[in-house]
Amino acid sequence: QVQLVESGGGLVQAGGSLRLSCAASGSIFSINAMNWYRQAPGKQRELVAILTGGGSTNYADSVKGRFTISRGNAKNTVYLQMNSLKPEDTAVYYCNLVGVLTAEGGSDYWGQGTQVTVSS
Repeated sequence: QVQLVESGGGLVQAGGSLRLSCAASGSIFSINAMNWYRQAPGKQRELVAILTGGGSTNYADSVKGRFTISRGNAKNTVYLQMNSLKPEDTAVYYCNLVGVLTAEGGSDYWGQGTQVTVSS
């Protein structure tokens, strides 16, 4: 059984930084992609950043140049470094692991979400 545990959210002033972490537990053979999404109140969940198994990254236009997605030395951990935060970045942030291969087969998984609040 794979479980994702997120951490690192909180309250920060505009212009500040936060680093989100997402650690996957379980006997994982491989992961196709590690993503971060966010959902603001009253809005749809949106894709923020993608990290493929090959190491390629992609970002939403709204966060390019400010956010960085990376994989930890413990390969089943993904980070989202968020700099120059703006009030419009306020949302619940979710990590999403796609194509997680275990002895039981392949599946996708979601973290529980972590709140990021940016004050003006």
